[in-house]
Amino acid sequence: MKLFKYFLSAILIVTAIWSCIDEDFGSLDFLSTAAAPTNVDALFNVTQDNTGTVTITPNSEGAVSYDIFYGDNTSSPGNVKQGKSIVHVYNEGTYTVKIVAIGITGLTTEKTHSLVVSFKAPENLVVVIQNDAAVSKKVNVTATADFAILFEVYFGEEGNDEPVLANNGGTASYTYQEAGTYTIRVVSKSAAIQTTEYTEEFVVTEILQPITKAPEPPARVDTDVVSIFSNKYTNIGVSEWNPNWGQSTVLSSFVLDGDNILKYDFLNYTGIVTNYGTPTNLSAMEYVHFDYWTNDAGQVAFKIVNTSQPNGSPLKESEVVKLVTDYGKWVSVNIPLTDFTTDMSGITQLILSSTGVTVFIDNIYFYRAPSQLMMVHDDFEGTGNITTWAGDACGMDNAFANPFKQGINTSNTVLEYSDTGGQYANIRFDVPQNFELATKNKFSLKIYVPSSSITGSQTNKISLKLQDGTAGQPWAQQTEIIKPIVLDQWQTIEFDFANDVTAGAANPLSRTDFNRVVLQVNGENNFDSVKAYIDDFNYHN
Repeated sequence: MKLFKYFLSAILIVTAIWSCIDEDFGSLDFLSTAAAPTNVDALFNVTQDNTGTVTITPNSEGAVSYDIFYGDNTSSPGNVKQGKSIVHVYNEGTYTVKIVAIGITGLTTEKTHSLVVSFKAPENLVVVIQNDAAVSKKVNVTATADFAILFEVYFGEEGNDEPVLANNGGTASYTYQEAGTYTIRVVSKSAAIQTTEYTEEFVVTEILQPITKAPEPPARVDTDVVSIFSNKYTNIGVSEWNPNWGQSTVLSSFVLDGDNILKYDFLNYTGIVTNYGTPTNLSAMEYVHFDYWTNDAGQVAFKIVNTSQPNGSPLKESEVVKLVTDYGKWVSVNIPLTDFTTDMSGITQLILSSTGVTVFIDNIYFYRAPSQLMMVHDDFEGTGNITTWAGDACGMDNAFANPFKQGINTSNTVLEYSDTGGQYANIRFDVPQNFELATKNKFSLKIYVPSSSITGSQTNKISLKLQDGTAGQPWAQQTEIIKPIVLDQWQTIEFDFANDVTAGAANPLSRTDFNRVVLQVNGENNFDSVKAYIDDFNYHN
């Protein structure tokens, strides 16, 4: 009887757990948000004992496991979980190893590697050591040698004797604590017992000033911003930027790509003072924004002062201090004005200071949530406001008679998307005002894809990508959402950049430079055909 009770209890517990798991998985809606793994790669290590024993460690973003096709006469692939390694013994020779990364919903991404297994020591070793152009005190080492599989780099910083590994021809990187001269040793390895080494005395440099401009602020209407110092907006008058109060602060002229930036050496508590002459009413604003760049740790403080008090009355001032958590890069700060206790109706002075030795500052302004949210929509019946539709390696007609007036879409006119095999086929449009994703972050559309129009074996899906159309390579810092589609019926697809899984550049809600929408059906980097009909495109809350 007791055994039966225990058995029944176990069944109830398992049932309850499975119910919770099923409920959680249902709420995640994996099928509508999951994408294939990206950035698939693998590290190959080898034992130096002439046995040809190779350890393969795959990695990617979004994979849960990997199938490893060894490229020799092994009949079936090996399988390894994310974060684990697999070992295989090779004879001497050159092999093409295929890594198949498998996502949680079964979507896959493949990458191949050429693997040379040789019992000869590496020969003709060529090593290139360079300071990173964008990250301070970071060094990149590339090494290539005949017969090699991988190389190890000992970067020579005291207290760190662990090497950084990379595949032959790849790059090993390391960020030093301090700039200076270090002995960097590179060990190139094949499957042989012997290794080949290279040593160099290398000067590690520190980046002391920004090499790129601060992020460009979004477009705003005049009533939503009070600008103090920014090339984007119209600034209000400022009488002083660097008053001489016997302090050591020095204001220097600094221009980067035509953009004026404030540069302060030895910025202390009385670093920046803006005296408007007459009080400025900021009570309608909600946030204060500024961007700073420093190569030192410490803190940045922003003080708002109301000096427009009757004679003899104490100043009304309030300060918010932010710790410097990132240096060697632009940091954007947005402080709610509710964090200050100052009366915002009569501000006459701002003080911005830092414990950093040198600080660069740009884009100081007050703002509020847009009072006029941008409306972007197109029903392809002549009432939309998107005027820049264009096709890229793809035919497009945005006044096409609806060939499938049925279901949820009986409108007369739609956009026809006609990919006849363009490798990177897509359609796109630009908007005159950047998207405010922090406030408004959803896009939706209707789509119909006839099965008769499809060739090849691509997954049926649609991708919405956001890009900065003014950039030289808009795709380099894009972010995207990929959604599955069904064939031969109209359906509504929503892309939610606040909640859906995104690929590409991270943190899209923090971006204010997106002004281009790219739509792509059935993926890219293929030569298959697909035709789609799109209607009722909307950008909304």
